[in-house]
Amino acid sequence: MTSSTVPPKKELAITANVSAPEVSPNSKSHKKKSPILVDNLDTGSGIVSDNDTVSEGALAPLSQMRLATLDKIEKAVKQLFAGEDSQTVTMAQIAKKANVSLQTLYKYFGDKQTVFYTIMDRVLARLAVRMMDHLQGIDSVKERLRKTLWVCFDFIDSHPDAVLVLSSVSSTGIRKIAIYENKELINAFLGVLSDGQARGVLNDSVPLYVLFDVFMGFVSRIGIMHIVRQSNTPIIESFDALFEILWRAMSKPERLDDVG
Repeated sequence: MTSSTVPPKKELAITANVSAPEVSPNSKSHKKKSPILVDNLDTGSGIVSDNDTVSEGALAPLSQMRLATLDKIEKAVKQLFAGEDSQTVTMAQIAKKANVSLQTLYKYFGDKQTVFYTIMDRVLARLAVRMMDHLQGIDSVKERLRKTLWVCFDFIDSHPDAVLVLSSVSSTGIRKIAIYENKELINAFLGVLSDGQARGVLNDSVPLYVLFDVFMGFVSRIGIMHIVRQSNTPIIESFDALFEILWRAMSKPERLDDVG
């Protein structure tokens, strides 16, 4: 009886993700890097580093992924990164939590960082749409700020995991989430603040960006601590009192009672 020859394991080319720029999940190609040969991509055994990227052709467009699959990956990312040190979360963990194959993650995202930033951008994009909607059709500066804060607090109550994850992102990393570079959203909100200063409603003794930072800092700190303290009541239930605090912080001192 002739003995059969066991075929060698298929080797997949993985490239070390050193200092090269981030690759968008919808970009058309990767830059070529020196390949590192490994045995099995889908074992989850640690052979493949989560700092590695697959360089076998272009990443598949995210638009080709089933919405239900993307939703599962989003849920997994929020849960894992909210409960673990981001450095310890692996692609294998994300795949297992989302109940998708590891190949699927590499096919559409390429590496862990791209999974993370793409999913966070997806989450925040929905918030951005709501904020834009609430900035339309209202003349009063105070009411526009009120509506924007309400949307932010509603987001905190609805997506506590995402808020915790975002709180752990460095100032450098946060700029890799595309929505933070959304000029339409930023300009719309800055327009509200600028209008408020021009009308003499908002404090004009500080630069515009300071008012922006006061608003964002207020939302961030209040939101994070509300989640950390595990409050039994939604933050939105304290909305009126919290908005009054914010309004007094941003209003022009002699116009605190002005409705805008």
